[in-house]
Amino acid sequence: MSHPSLTKTPFLIRGWRIARISLHVLIGLTLATLVLPVSSRSVRMSIIQWWCRRLLHCFNIRLTTSGTLPGKDTHGVLFVANHISWVDIHSINSLLPVRFVAKLEVRNWPVFGYLVRKSGTIFINRTRQRDAARVVQIASNALKLRDNLCVFPEGTTTEGVQVLPFKSSLIQAAIDANTIVIPVAIRYAQPDGSLNLAAAYAGETTMVESMLAFIHMRSPTVHLHFCQPIMAREMSRQALAEFAHTEITQVLYPAPQINQQTQSQQAVA
Repeated sequence: MSHPSLTKTPFLIRGWRIARISLHVLIGLTLATLVLPVSSRSVRMSIIQWWCRRLLHCFNIRLTTSGTLPGKDTHGVLFVANHISWVDIHSINSLLPVRFVAKLEVRNWPVFGYLVRKSGTIFINRTRQRDAARVVQIASNALKLRDNLCVFPEGTTTEGVQVLPFKSSLIQAAIDANTIVIPVAIRYAQPDGSLNLAAAYAGETTMVESMLAFIHMRSPTVHLHFCQPIMAREMSRQALAEFAHTEITQVLYPAPQINQQTQSQQAVA
């Protein structure tokens, strides 16, 4: 029996979703072209947050959260997250306006590439080793100016079955800005708690295929867990990356709990 989130929606509902998404994207393109360039930072961030929240609604994507959810007064924080889908960006932005550091290829995403360019995304060319230093400087200055930033230190998307080792270079920005780092664990789950692998925008999957996958799902869910803040200045960037990786991994893949009685019996034996 198929899971509800993977069971295809009826044809009419899919058509209705596509119509709503298309209209909302057109609204986003209009706002990005005419309104965002002349708006103040606070207005621009509010518009982006509203647009991302409505986009999730158009796709019928339910967002749930746990942990220490950042308040509206959160500023100058570096969020560090695992990366599974383009939905990650819109999910975080729907809760708290954040600028992202993204790989250069994101600029070429259909439609969304234009929107993320206009929303203040910082792009990094991962094929050029020296580009990291440039991006760290830009990110550090943005944090000092009280912008919230988010990086995906895995450097790529995954299916969500593991968290790849974190690259530490971009995390240096938080140390230079003397701010805090908040790890964010992202998970797409089935109603029974198992992973929703169809939500991943990874491998050879195209943007259009990924969007259609979500349109076909009845009730896709994305869950964000916000871990405890970490003072960046207290660690090296390598140690900070490893600690954030451990925090996220423990949330997503907790070690199985062993029955205490079994442990006691083993100890006695």
